Amino acid sequence: MKTLTWLHTISFSTLFALGTFLIGTMLFLYYILFPSQMVLVMGFLYVVAAFFFNLIILMHLISRLIFAPFERTENTIRILILLSNIPIAFLYFDLIINHN
Repeated sequence: MKTLTWLHTISFSTLFALGTFLIGTMLFLYYILFPSQMVLVMGFLYVVAAFFFNLIILMHLISRLIFAPFERTENTIRILILLSNIPIAFLYFDLIINHN
């Protein structure tokens, strides 16, 4: 059980951002290796769902930024980590468009 103690120090928003990044990257690589319309549809549905859930987490972090000033640095870093998925998603989109 000692090997999972590092999970307790990472916030939910950071783990969620990492998870959405990894799932998005796996879908992207799967499409690059095996191009098909079905993977594009799955990727689009995933992006819509990930956007919705990331937006909820972002709103929560912004509220914590406002109402918990003693955690301002940590919450700002968590927001930046969560928002870092946006340029990556645009890069994947650009690569898929140019791949075709």
